[in-house]
Amino acid sequence: MPPALAPSSSRRQFVGQLAAGAAALALAPAAARAATAPPPLPSKKLGIALVGLGGYSIGQLAPALQRTQHCRLTGAATRDPGNKGRQMAQVFGFPEKNVYAYDKIAAMKDNPDIDIIYVVTPNSLHRQDVVAAASAGKHVITEKPMGVSVADCDTMIKACRDAGVQLGLGYRNNFDPYFQEMMRIARWKEFGALKAMSGEFSGNINAPGAWRTQKALSGGGPIMDLGVYVIHASVLAAGGESPVSVTAKATVKRPQIYADVEEIMEFTLEFANGAKCDGFTSYGGSKPGGGGANRFRADYERGFLNFPEAFNYNGTSATTSRGPLSFPNVADSSDNTYQQARQLDDFAHCVRDNVPTSVPGEMGRQDMCIIEAIYASAKNNGARTPVKA
Repeated sequence: MPPALAPSSSRRQFVGQLAAGAAALALAPAAARAATAPPPLPSKKLGIALVGLGGYSIGQLAPALQRTQHCRLTGAATRDPGNKGRQMAQVFGFPEKNVYAYDKIAAMKDNPDIDIIYVVTPNSLHRQDVVAAASAGKHVITEKPMGVSVADCDTMIKACRDAGVQLGLGYRNNFDPYFQEMMRIARWKEFGALKAMSGEFSGNINAPGAWRTQKALSGGGPIMDLGVYVIHASVLAAGGESPVSVTAKATVKRPQIYADVEEIMEFTLEFANGAKCDGFTSYGGSKPGGGGANRFRADYERGFLNFPEAFNYNGTSATTSRGPLSFPNVADSSDNTYQQARQLDDFAHCVRDNVPTSVPGEMGRQDMCIIEAIYASAKNNGARTPVKA
């Protein structure tokens, strides 16, 4: 799931979120997609159903789907189809018949309006929802983390492979031009060998009972929700290579809220060439003396990339040893649906042209292998723990 650090919405909050999502859509600039977006395709837009109607679906994905070129919002699944689902359909303009209960996802098989199912439910539900979507013969995107275990990831990958459908991950940053430039520099080793990295993504959850504090739903604490961004960025900065080992320490400062999961996770990822990434993630605010709570830096032999604002929905900024990065041809990078629109259009493009997505299930599995090693190290008093493939 994305970093929406708030408890589950009440009906009043949901209505407010719908209004905010609709307002964001109305106020969004009408600028064209970036020059690097997939080229226009001749056939109809593919239909996407959102499974899970939390803040990310309403505030980010649904408005983005009103601005995409190759796909559109055509359905939803929710635990409350009669109220939440109906309101969602009315606000975002798809038929109420395309609203389903969670246990009816497989029935989407008979709905020609829906080509792709986007799973945006709590982490522990990703496996069952992805399997249900695959059984309906629909292509699938699932939010990160991909699941709550590597075994979950394997089940999802197999279900989609057996059904002959694509499985993609909601790695929105991979479609941000700043991160794409980091990936390009890493791939071509323009700055030489990777030497060191550091990153932090933290936020606040102060409400007891929030689903992210319940292991049965979240699978763990901030490493699953926020730290995964730092993990994924480090893999991108390493040219796609996974770390070979990790060390980690988990801390709880407010047991009245965090009786079930960690509140803070400090971790170090060690790569085959000796490079390390020092990471920090917390639900209790920023690391003391650590600067911003949303940052990433990669140092190479002959240069660096620094993201003082790394993981925002919009407003990403970065500097390299050559100077500040800028993308004047990217007309709407400040719009908060920008990354998601590019991500969704790219997946629709891959589905329609029958080419593999650049953010496949195997990528989510790779990150989950790292997360499992982090938890194993933290449980074993910070012992160096190998990352299993």
